[in-house]
Amino acid sequence: MTLPDTTSAAALLDWYRSMGVDEVIEDTPVDWFEAAATAKAVVRQPTNEVPRQPASRSQSAEPRPGFNTIAPDEAVMDARERAAGAKSLEELEKALAGFNGCPLRATAKSTCFKRGNDDARIMLIGEGPGRDEDLQGLPFVGRAGQLLDKMLGAISLTEEDVYITNIVYWRPPGNRTPTTQEVAACLPFLNRQVELLDPDIIVLIGGPASHTLLETKEGITRLRGKWRDCEIGGKSRRVMPMLHPAYLLRTPAAKRHAWRDLLSLKAALKPQE
Repeated sequence: MTLPDTTSAAALLDWYRSMGVDEVIEDTPVDWFEAAATAKAVVRQPTNEVPRQPASRSQSAEPRPGFNTIAPDEAVMDARERAAGAKSLEELEKALAGFNGCPLRATAKSTCFKRGNDDARIMLIGEGPGRDEDLQGLPFVGRAGQLLDKMLGAISLTEEDVYITNIVYWRPPGNRTPTTQEVAACLPFLNRQVELLDPDIIVLIGGPASHTLLETKEGITRLRGKWRDCEIGGKSRRVMPMLHPAYLLRTPAAKRHAWRDLLSLKAALKPQE
């Protein structure tokens, strides 16, 4: 039998897929019930080998070198002390670099502290870094971030006009939603970040960021586009939740809502321009 070359094989597989083929069967049928019965009838021969004991949690789940685990309550206290001691955004970023209280740091490649202008009037807060963000060490640089930049550009805003961060600074494995413990460990840094930047407007991007900072469980589709005053970073701030760009990529029809919210943001900036 002559095997097809790589190109031919790939073309054949594409054709199978287009034809709806989703499984492979053999020419000769197999009685799996008989095979299972035969397997159960096999008696294992005695052995002199000593059975291996399963590894303990401490042996099989070693933390990454340089990462020391901290109890959740201790982590929050440590985060508060470190954040409070920072007198500038630069000092806060350095304080975060020495913080091991968030479990996400053990699996992430990079710390994604911020992107944008340290003197910006507008602060955008999202959920957490994804794969591209983890690789580059910056928030909102993947597909969702690129869409976010285009959305801001539609109302004449650039990276120099905004300050972008997330409620957690390390990528959750598999891009899952951050846990309550992970968010709690990062929240003192985020509150201090808001306090030091002191923005005129905060845009909460997506459900997790809105739920965390507004302390509500109401759905993002109900929260979006509504201005409210909320105490963040020790001061009442003007805040508006928006749909996450990742959601807009999955649900293009929702872009009309995002456009209305962008126009509302643009209007909010005019009086002080």
